[in-house]
Amino acid sequence: MKKTLNVGLIGYNFMGRAHTHGLKNLYMMADDLQVTPRLHTICGRNEGEVERVAGKLGWEKWSTSWESVVDDPEIDIIDIASPGNTHCEIAVAAAQKGKHILCEKPLATTLGEAEQMLAAVESGGAMHLVNFNYRRVPAVMLAKRLIEEGRLGAIISFKGFYQQDWTLDDELPFIWRFDKAVAGAGSMADKGSHIIDLARYLIGEFEEVSAAMEIFVKERPIAGGGQKRVVTTDDAAVFTARFACGALGVFETNRMSSGRKNGLWFEVNGTEGSVRFELERLNELQVYSRRDPEDCQGFRQVLVTQASHPYIRYWWPPGHLIGWEHTFTHQFYELFRAIETGQLPSPNFRDGLVCQKVIEAINQAAVEKRWVTIDR
Repeated sequence: MKKTLNVGLIGYNFMGRAHTHGLKNLYMMADDLQVTPRLHTICGRNEGEVERVAGKLGWEKWSTSWESVVDDPEIDIIDIASPGNTHCEIAVAAAQKGKHILCEKPLATTLGEAEQMLAAVESGGAMHLVNFNYRRVPAVMLAKRLIEEGRLGAIISFKGFYQQDWTLDDELPFIWRFDKAVAGAGSMADKGSHIIDLARYLIGEFEEVSAAMEIFVKERPIAGGGQKRVVTTDDAAVFTARFACGALGVFETNRMSSGRKNGLWFEVNGTEGSVRFELERLNELQVYSRRDPEDCQGFRQVLVTQASHPYIRYWWPPGHLIGWEHTFTHQFYELFRAIETGQLPSPNFRDGLVCQKVIEAINQAAVEKRWVTIDR
């Protein structure tokens, strides 16, 4: 009989729904696991709303106190899907209680917080995972395999962009993502953490960075009133990088890119070939190889839906596509497998800490207008 692991979810809005969906779908992948999830308790600050969401999404209990969820001896896993400034306190408390933890990205709002969180989980001995879920796209994992097998040759460059347009309206009311004290560094931390992690996952560590940032809408109206609040998080950031492998990198994060809804893409160029991925076409990987016959060279579209591709055997026949939501299920699968085997998964809190170091170096580079070396 499979062992049931009780989950406590902190946060019930957009990411809370995505995490719940991922947990529910884990039953599709759980045949080779001896552990399975139970939606035990969901937590949020608004009593009426969290009660409504609990009933709608199928959570057995609800709470307005994250402390009570962490303290509950029945709960095995704490899933943190709340704003960034809450991550550290919740994760440290959960680690001290010996809970396994999945935490949304970026791991923290400051490097100091990330260091506290890593120290806590390493002392506690439980499993920990950061939700850099784009590592779990099968096409991205195929790109990594091609790179590791040397099929691109020596890596020359990495280009990574994450563009959206949801803040174009200057009358959009002020939300927590516009407050640096709550959200961290803005577009560069929120979206940039994803492409920073993908670069590390695919080609290795950053050596140094240079950067520029801008807040295009300086103030935003407060919902329900005539007053405005000052925006303290960037709307867009660009940065360049050198990697330990010798490659160069070019990056942009932008939440005011007209027409881009969830436009994450990257391209890796090597001496023998290249790969290109676009999140809005996440079942596809574009592959170029110099080893192809000259009269047939060019980027070709690979549909990553074969049973031989990562995770696909759990889902549908070839050509039947998976979506963004499946990446959360894949993340939970890796966490539950880690709990079962006792082997720490990746990306874990150490990966989250390294990402935070890169984020802070980018901030420093933008302020001081110079190259900043990453402390590793």
